[in-house]
Amino acid sequence: MVLRLFRGVSEASMTHKVHPKIFRIGETTDWKSRWFSSKNYKEYLKEDFAIRQYLSKKLGKMSVGSIEIERSPNLINIIIYTSRPALIIGRGGSGTEELKKQIRNKVLKFTPKYKKDIRIEIREIKDPSLCASLMAQEIAEKIEKRIPFRRVIKETMRKIMENKGARGAKIKISGRLDGAEIARREFLKQGEMPLQTLRADIDYAEHRAFCTYGTIGIKVWIYKGKKI
Repeated sequence: MVLRLFRGVSEASMTHKVHPKIFRIGETTDWKSRWFSSKNYKEYLKEDFAIRQYLSKKLGKMSVGSIEIERSPNLINIIIYTSRPALIIGRGGSGTEELKKQIRNKVLKFTPKYKKDIRIEIREIKDPSLCASLMAQEIAEKIEKRIPFRRVIKETMRKIMENKGARGAKIKISGRLDGAEIARREFLKQGEMPLQTLRADIDYAEHRAFCTYGTIGIKVWIYKGKKI
């Protein structure tokens, strides 16, 4: 496999860009909110957004890959994917019980007419190096610690490609890299990345690193092969 480092304008700058996961809804990916309602659509959508925003802030340092929400007439089921489940579950399940109380008292207190039970499921991510969200978070943490960005993305790429489940990967970062006066973008690519193939199982995530000299945007693509 050839390792290539690109700088400057992306090769896809003149094309129409589509979110890799939305592009494959119904083929290899599913919605992160799974419910149907014609009467309370606005309220449910607002609740889902508030729940995700609160949990992302609350569990920001606990290696959370994604948050999915399922609804039934009397239940809100929140599924949290993480590589460190013990941190969230807590001793004897105290962590999840505390999360339920906080969601009910801080997030859902503005919608009293939709009172429902809350259930939290914690599912473990067994291969963190195949989760684009966790890799993007790891890059952001290292950049915030002022580690040189080239070393960070090369180490992350090596970590991803060492996993047998990864067929290819791409990492793109943009902003005032290493505190430069002029913002630019650079990315690293290795292996295959068939972005226009619907059967391609591509995990994609965006994240931001908040540094003293500005915000650095991070995007990670991981190709895991084709699903038939």
